[in-house]
Amino acid sequence: MEFLFKDEMFSFETLRAAGYSAYGGADLGEVLVTARAIPEGDDDAWRRQWKATAERVEQLGRQSLAGGHGVSAREALLRASNYYRCAEFFCRQDPWNDPEAALLFTRSRETFQAAMGLFEFGFEQVLIPYEGTTLPGYLYLVDRTGAPRPTIIYNNGYDSTSEESYFVVAAAALARGYNVLAFDGPGQGAALREQRLVFRPDWEAVISPVIDFALTRPEIRPDQITLFGYSLGGYLVARAAAFDSRVAALILNDGIYDFGAAMTAALPPFLSAWIDEKNDDAAVPVLQLLMAANPKIRWALRNGTWVMGLDSVAELPRAFQDYTLAGIAHRITAPALVLDADNDQFFKEEPRRAAEAMTNSATTLIALPESEGAGEHCHMGAMSRLHQVTFDWLGQTFGRY
Repeated sequence: MEFLFKDEMFSFETLRAAGYSAYGGADLGEVLVTARAIPEGDDDAWRRQWKATAERVEQLGRQSLAGGHGVSAREALLRASNYYRCAEFFCRQDPWNDPEAALLFTRSRETFQAAMGLFEFGFEQVLIPYEGTTLPGYLYLVDRTGAPRPTIIYNNGYDSTSEESYFVVAAAALARGYNVLAFDGPGQGAALREQRLVFRPDWEAVISPVIDFALTRPEIRPDQITLFGYSLGGYLVARAAAFDSRVAALILNDGIYDFGAAMTAALPPFLSAWIDEKNDDAAVPVLQLLMAANPKIRWALRNGTWVMGLDSVAELPRAFQDYTLAGIAHRITAPALVLDADNDQFFKEEPRRAAEAMTNSATTLIALPESEGAGEHCHMGAMSRLHQVTFDWLGQTFGRY
């Protein structure tokens, strides 16, 4: 789906931003005026224009807050948070040492947290014990009674942050009586940027401590914990569920069987062979040429070397090879919803492969079509349709009607 840009990455990320309007994360008019000021493929202009919109909208929110208008304030601050996230998205040339990227991320978090404090539902910032440190997270509660409720643990993907959790699942979950525990794991959000924790393939080492923490909260029903994986999170939570029997249900948005195979499929076969052979002297110049010519490849390789904690782009495809459900998927026993998208430009056929490999799980594979406007990766631009399918399935699984 071409949305306001011909460039595939700019189009998708603009659709992602606009799609969050379903839950107050954007106004279409603000998206349109921002996008039309950005030339095709111009990363710097993307950052400047989204930052300008974010600052303007944040100021509107601060003005409303100062005037005692809480609803208006939270609406503007929530949109500003999303726009700051957009502004930071392509800042990948040297993210460890980019003060502008750090500023944009911090403002996205600050505006989000300020907005959440103005809602009536329960909301807490939490720290989840993890291997001698903690993982930052958010706990959304349907109410403040302390009554135990079924709870969704939201897991980010390759580039998402826990601040997106409200738009991706929490708003829809709260409306249906589910609590949500969102967190930034290694390689994600604040855990990456502030603690320098990088991705690991054995995600059960991450999810099990998160479930341990969840079980300390009286508001969370221990027998109705659902893992929700967003984008790469679809692999991560499936991997974790193979090793943790406390998972009552699994939602993969979308399913991923072999992350490495999906990513290397975008490379010429001769280049993949050089990388496998560790012929990096030959592979790196070709990768650099591809990055210069293709914004999608440029962003994916830059982001990957950062979140994986690698020094060379040639190391990245090799690191991806460890992110597979091969030999593991049969261990998953929780009922699973595996979502697919007609036009998924990143993980074509991966949901089907994941569903077929989960032979000991009651697995439901649902493909949402382009004809419904739901055919993009993670069903961007069709959040209401996504949530209808997701929560109808989950309600039936848990006997909630």
